[in-house]
Formats: sequence, structure tokens, C-alpha cells
Amino acid sequence: MAGVTGSYLPTVVGAAVLRDHVLRLLFDDGTVGDVDFSAERWTGVLEPLSDPAFFARVRVDPEAGTITWPGDLDMAPEPLYEQALAHPLVAA
Repeated sequence: MAGVTGSYLPTVVGAAVLRDHVLRLLFDDGTVGDVDFSAERWTGVLEPLSDPAFFARVRVDPEAGTITWPGDLDMAPEPLYEQALAHPLVAA
């Protein structure tokens, strides 16, 4: 799996909180990887994501194909997919 290329648009189908600001994401092509947001400095409309308890309220929006939070906060799935590919979950 070589990243977002051609006409493939990744769709998030599952999300789990591993720890503060770290998610494990599952994509529709079977890719599973961890995305670490712990270094992010959330500002503006995204500032609520600074609170680990709020961040943990993440959900998958099946219509949008990405992760969302209360207040209509969401993230584009393409960069999430790239990060998941950089930190894939490898089956034992």
C-alpha cells in the first residue's frame, strides 16, 4: 500500500483511542495505523481538541468517511491515511 495515489480516496471506517491524542485508525482498504496528534498545538476552532477528554470523544462519520468530534470538527481523511501508512499496525 503506497499512499494516496490515483483515484483512491481513503475512507475511515474505524477509530480507537489508544492514549491521550493517539488514535488507531482503520481504513476501507484494510490499512490500520496509529496517528499521533500529541505534538499538535490546537488553535482556533480546533482548540477544544487540546483537552484529552474532548479528543477522546472522536467518532467515525460514515457519510464523510473521516473522524469527527462534537461541534462539527473533522479532519480530511487523506493526511490521516498517510500518517497511518507511516505507522502501520503489523499483525503478529
